[in-house]
Amino acid sequence: METRERSTDHGAAHIPVLRDAFVDAIFSDPDGCYVDCTFGRGGHSRVLLARLSEKGRLLAIDRDPEAVAAGEALAREDSRFTIRHSDFAQLETALENEGWNQVTGIGFDLGVSSPQVDNAARGFSFRKNGPLDMRMDTNSGQPLSTMLKRVSERELTDVLRNFGDERYARRIAAAIITAVRNDSLHTTADLENICFHAAPKHARHGKTHPATRTFQALRIWVNGEMDQIDAGITAAMAHLQPGGKLAVISFHSGEDRRIRDLIEAQVHACICPPEMPMCMCGRRPSMRWLQKKPVRADAEELAKNPRSRSSMLRVAQRLSDAEAKKQAGYCGLPSAHGGLQ
Repeated sequence: METRERSTDHGAAHIPVLRDAFVDAIFSDPDGCYVDCTFGRGGHSRVLLARLSEKGRLLAIDRDPEAVAAGEALAREDSRFTIRHSDFAQLETALENEGWNQVTGIGFDLGVSSPQVDNAARGFSFRKNGPLDMRMDTNSGQPLSTMLKRVSERELTDVLRNFGDERYARRIAAAIITAVRNDSLHTTADLENICFHAAPKHARHGKTHPATRTFQALRIWVNGEMDQIDAGITAAMAHLQPGGKLAVISFHSGEDRRIRDLIEAQVHACICPPEMPMCMCGRRPSMRWLQKKPVRADAEELAKNPRSRSSMLRVAQRLSDAEAKKQAGYCGLPSAHGGLQ
């Protein structure tokens, strides 16, 4: 069996990705109400709070108990800030609890934070040996170890392919299932070793470690992150005030496509087949793109924070009723098809 030195990671201070671009994207009114749907360690929230007036308010949400504890400390220092222990799929409930119907700006920074990755006990990193957990909320749900005992090889292949864009999904899934059946998969080090040796020899020593996409895919699967995105982004768009802005940072092409499609469905609301001479659905757009092409980290940020290399920021804005009505002709109503005026 081929051997190699295990990679090491000595940890890194938490640096918020695309910090200024993200805050610039959602900020418009110092007196406004904002939501940070993924508080983490508060890097984005603190920058936003620095821009708010005494009237401004910021609500943060996070499903990680450690992140919530950090947020509660900030809340004791700043009365304009509140944090809730919740996943962002429950955004609508969190807003109701605050008595907020419409907000000025909402932001999502998907993925895992540096403290989560650097804590071996959380099981997120293949560079640190720890339990097979990967839960964002350690007080609920099932750890990876339990879920792997119940999944079929075919289902696991789909997880790795769909959530990780893993080229060798079938090979890696088969190796993982075999290890589970042989009771030889207990830690993240075991999982990393399986991924390494399941990959073809020519793919084992490239720029990207063979376990990278598998660990990403399993994290997304364990935490139901795609369903979270669907519910959270949909609720966010519905609760923005006219002119309110939505900013989303993602790190995976599947996440980014999901976000793009959710927003695009509200930018081009008509769902009639293109061959129809005029719109029959009558749907109006509710959003417009401010940044459809994702913003990425520049060279300076990449040098300071290598973990930002895969980050992608998309930004959209809520239309007013008048703007939605004006733009309706461009999403499939009669004037857009040259039909009856």
